[in-house]
Amino acid sequence: TVGGLKAVDWERLQGTRADTARSWRFFRSTGSVVVFHVDLTPHSQREATAWEWLSSEERQRWGRFVYPGPGRRYTLCRAAVREILCVQLGFDNRELTFESSEFGKPYAVAQGKRASVDFNISHSGGHGLVAFSQLGRVGVDVEERGLRRDLGGVVKTVFGPREQALLAGLDGERWLDAFLDLWTVKEALAKGWGMGLGTDFSRFEAPPEMLEGGTTGVFRSARLSDSAWLVERIGNAEFAAAVAYETGLGSGWPA
Repeated sequence: TVGGLKAVDWERLQGTRADTARSWRFFRSTGSVVVFHVDLTPHSQREATAWEWLSSEERQRWGRFVYPGPGRRYTLCRAAVREILCVQLGFDNRELTFESSEFGKPYAVAQGKRASVDFNISHSGGHGLVAFSQLGRVGVDVEERGLRRDLGGVVKTVFGPREQALLAGLDGERWLDAFLDLWTVKEALAKGWGMGLGTDFSRFEAPPEMLEGGTTGVFRSARLSDSAWLVERIGNAEFAAAVAYETGLGSGWPA
């Protein structure tokens, strides 16, 4: 691999960059992971700035989007990843390319070698989140609150017994908030493993600590991963979100 995370004070850096053309901002750091928020609402200046970061191949991909919303989200998120990686790795944008794992999770390549920084992207509505980790794999998921959804029919296909029992005791907004909290935790884990929607979500549950109301937890399952994963809910009033990342706690955990 090539490159490593620099000790960047992102909050201070952005405080010195009063740049209205930049769509991303530092959101939070947790453990070995740094998370950024990308504003995905329509904004011609930000979109034009983001477009300049894209490679010719990425611009061709943008041209295949039928509707403007998905194309805008792709452009803004990919540009944010490029700019942040260039700052972290110390490379020129022209040296940076992307490849994908077997199940489609992208990874960065700089100067012909895979970068040591793992990253993951999620977006929903007007919000995007990008998470970076140098110490292992990382997954992130975001779901905007207030979007119209019909979710009741999928509970038995995506949640395990304890998760279903938790939801059964709730209704209205409390039910929806709990659903999104659980879903983002599970999706962040699946994306961290590199499986994404190819995962059977009913085969695993959120960490016990989180089912009991905690904002953080440790996930262990030898059936699904040879590592322990730290999971944290990082949402706010506008969106539910979670980040999951590998730890050095070892392998061989019980199922």
